[in-house]
Amino acid sequence: MHISVSNADAAPKLPYFRGKAAVEGGLKASGVPYTIVRPTLIFGSGDILINNIAWMLRRFPVFAVPDRTCRVQPISGEDVAAVAIEGANRESDAIVDAFGPETLTFRELVEAIARAVGSNARIVAVPAPIAVAAAWAIGTMLGDTTLTRDELAGLMKNLLVCPGAPTGKTRFTDWIAANAPQVGHFYASELARHFK
Repeated sequence: MHISVSNADAAPKLPYFRGKAAVEGGLKASGVPYTIVRPTLIFGSGDILINNIAWMLRRFPVFAVPDRTCRVQPISGEDVAAVAIEGANRESDAIVDAFGPETLTFRELVEAIARAVGSNARIVAVPAPIAVAAAWAIGTMLGDTTLTRDELAGLMKNLLVCPGAPTGKTRFTDWIAANAPQVGHFYASELARHFK
C-alpha cells in the first residue's frame, strides 16, 4: 500500500510529483503486490492547508487567489482511509484515484471557507507570480512556507482533479460548514510539523 498523489506521472518537471512518480515506478518494478492510492487535496481534522486558509481569512482583509481557473476535487482524510483499506484487500495490483464528489475552482474553495468562518476578507484574483510573492511574504512573517511555486504550478495545471466517478463521499462544502468553529483559530506550521 502506497499513498501517492493524483496525477503523479503528469508533471515530471515538478519535484513533488516527479518524486511520487519515481516511488510508484519503484514499487511497480519491485515484484511486490501493490495498491497505489492517489488522493487529490485531502481535508479533515488536523489538516494544515484548509486550517491555514481559514486562519488567514479570519485575520487578513484580502486573500489572493490565482487569476486562472484552477480546479480541485477535495477528499476527506476518512474517505482516503476507506479507499486505502479497500485497496489493501484487493487481490490484484491497482492504482486508485481518490477524490471527492465535488469539483470546485480554487476560488470557490476559498469562498466556501470564508462563508463558513464568517470572513469578510476580499478575495482577489492575481497573476501567479504575485500570488507566490504574497505567500512568500506571509511565510516569512510566520517563519514558515505557506505556498511554493511548484505547489501553485500543480494547482494551475489542474493536477488535483481526476476523471471518472468519485471514490470519496464527503462533500467539502458540507464538511467546512459543519467544522468551521474548529478551523482556523491557530496557525499550523508546515515546517514545525516536519522538523519536530
